Amino acid sequence: METKALVLVTVVWVSVTLITGYFFYKVLTIPSKSEPDSFSDNDEE
Repeated sequence: METKALVLVTVVWVSVTLITGYFFYKVLTIPSKSEPDSFSDNDEE
């Protein structure tokens, strides 16, 4: 494999890995919404 192709493949792999890691981090650190603990809390009175 030529040097240019090896550099391109490496840059693409690193870019995809970083972007994927960023979005996984973003999804895992979203604060959870407060939701009712039971069905009775969902009933409107």
